[in-house]
Amino acid sequence: MRFLSRTTRKDVQGLTEPSAPQRGMSNGSSAVQGTGVEVKHLEAWYGKFRAFGAIDLNIEPRKVTAIIGPSGCGKSTLIRCLNRMHETVRGAYVRGQVLVDGQDLYAPGVDPVLVRRRIGMVFQKPNPFPTMSVFDNAAAGIKLNGLRPRQALAEVVEKALRQAALWDEVRDKLHQSGTALSGGQQQRLCIARALAVEPEVLLMDEPCSALDPVATTHIEDLISELKERYTIIIVTHNMQQASRVSDMTAFMLANPKGAGELIEYGVTGQMFTDPKDERTEAYIEGRFG
Repeated sequence: MRFLSRTTRKDVQGLTEPSAPQRGMSNGSSAVQGTGVEVKHLEAWYGKFRAFGAIDLNIEPRKVTAIIGPSGCGKSTLIRCLNRMHETVRGAYVRGQVLVDGQDLYAPGVDPVLVRRRIGMVFQKPNPFPTMSVFDNAAAGIKLNGLRPRQALAEVVEKALRQAALWDEVRDKLHQSGTALSGGQQQRLCIARALAVEPEVLLMDEPCSALDPVATTHIEDLISELKERYTIIIVTHNMQQASRVSDMTAFMLANPKGAGELIEYGVTGQMFTDPKDERTEAYIEGRFG
């Protein structure tokens, strides 16, 4: 993977637009190695306020990593740093490194737009584009990246909707508004939109918090299927959800100055049954604060 500047991408297109096998995909259907993310001494700032500081985290490929912790500890800010969305906020910046395939996403010359194509994001509230159809919502990212004839686009859209376990429900509604779908279907449509550009990593910021239990189950089942092909990082306040869907869990907590800190990181089963830090145990058991 290479995240080069747009000028450089024009000159060495073969490095910036790798074929499916180079991206860890086999025939576009299953990952053979996956992509991990290494966070080194990362700090995030909003002007003079440090949202979190000095975080080191090694996120394993093709696993689900849950980030848990109380509100205000920097969970959402952390995952926004992983695809350079944090810097879109005025006055926001980072220090430290985020390495993907050994390349620092914040190195000079790295194109943030290409970073966000390779590291997709699904937000807390389903946000299909209200003026677009189901088809055009799923195709939005592909169109922004310049793909191609309508037939090829239709194939990509169908593949993405199938990966999001939505195709059978919307195949006869492709030209209806995306906002006409149920809340759970809208969220899966947003997941399909992210998957259509074939990212290596999928970030999910409380993707079920606005959904009912049935829709939540659909999303959780989908996450379990998607981790066979993608590295997934999910922020959640739901401890039961974290224990159900994740392989690894990171627990964050704000210090007295309000800056988030990484308290503990490890295998989910171990953390939820025998955490190393008493603060982790208190939070998981609902005794925090």
